[in-house]
Amino acid sequence: MQKSINRTLICFSLCIPLFLGSLLLAGTLDYKSQFLSFFPQLNNATACRPRSPPLRVYMYDLPPRFNVGLMDPTFPDNVPVTAANLPVWKWNLGLRKQHSVEYWMMASLLYEQNDEFRLTREAIRVMDPDTADVFFVPFFSSLSFNVHVHNMAELNTVDEKLQLEMVNILRESDYWKRSGGRDHVIPLHHPNAFRQYRGEINASIFIVADFGRIMNISSLAKDIVAPYPHMVESYVSEDHDDPYKARETLLFFRGRTKRKDEGIIRAQLHKMLNGTKDVLYEESYASEEGFKASAEQMRSSKFCLHPAGDTPSSCRLFDAIVSHCVPVIVSDRIELPFENELDYKEFSIFFSVNEALKPGYLISELKGVSKEKWIKMWLQLKSISHHFEFQYPPKKEDAVNMIWRQVRQKVPAVKLAVHRSRRLKIPDWWR
Repeated sequence: MQKSINRTLICFSLCIPLFLGSLLLAGTLDYKSQFLSFFPQLNNATACRPRSPPLRVYMYDLPPRFNVGLMDPTFPDNVPVTAANLPVWKWNLGLRKQHSVEYWMMASLLYEQNDEFRLTREAIRVMDPDTADVFFVPFFSSLSFNVHVHNMAELNTVDEKLQLEMVNILRESDYWKRSGGRDHVIPLHHPNAFRQYRGEINASIFIVADFGRIMNISSLAKDIVAPYPHMVESYVSEDHDDPYKARETLLFFRGRTKRKDEGIIRAQLHKMLNGTKDVLYEESYASEEGFKASAEQMRSSKFCLHPAGDTPSSCRLFDAIVSHCVPVIVSDRIELPFENELDYKEFSIFFSVNEALKPGYLISELKGVSKEKWIKMWLQLKSISHHFEFQYPPKKEDAVNMIWRQVRQKVPAVKLAVHRSRRLKIPDWWR
């Protein structure tokens, strides 16, 4: 009897490895998942992937009148801008702050990297243009418009002269000629930035707030949507036991209601929502006091309304994000920053213009959001809000590093376009 049992065990010990081996060879056994099922901590671990090398950026050495001289008119125009003499951005510059992306991009390249930042940076400045992946043009075109243009009907402004001078500098550059400007990065964040000569540079990678006024020359394929620097202070000390209960206002909006184009909806929503219980919809103009009042209200509201402005976007979305107030976005043609990495549906609610204007619909939908769902969105807001911080020195995955990461992702398509253009003998058939 014992001999029979021993023979059976020996048989099993020989057959099982052969059976498993045949399954592995046939590809029908997922040995990895079977093995990891015994070790859940390994099954949940992410694979160690090598980090992509930072983007190599050559920055044009422009006279300060094109950039920091617009911040400080006393800055000598014959002195190179360095990390040591870079003017500090004044956060009380009001509306000029909204389109200061150009400053933060330039500052990030000037920053003398320490060891800690060297491990987290997405872009580094190179002094040899032949080693560069892209070329950054540090012309503060948004600030130039804000400083030099007081009336849109003005002719021959200092802003227009700077634009033309900038175009001529680029035309004379061998690196511009080599690529037709395709590998050049130019901030055009204000909707009126570089407005007279956009057509001369439209092969370049634009850094924009949205496509509201440049849809005819720009595209999501080549250009990058960057967030507005937020106007309210970030909410860093939120420690309520029950944040849902602590935020007593259901929906909050504060701003100008008289807007153009798609922004006309603001006046319509004001008429619909003003006086609604648990809704605060206020008409106001930009001011330091107004920003402080908005910050307090956003921090005590569950949802913050973001209707389109004169163009599809506005700074209110980013004010809401850093206030951890779930954004309610009403804009049919909005494009959002970093959307290839962030799923805005996880922390925002979207309505079309038609939906928002249905009587009672928007409020009914917001009241239908359960506490559990709102808490989940609120937690997600807290986890991603650092991506919308502009700061100097830059930090890991902050706004400027995220922008440079977006630029790096455009490089393969840029190289393809440049290489094809060099060998074509007839007009490009894909245009």
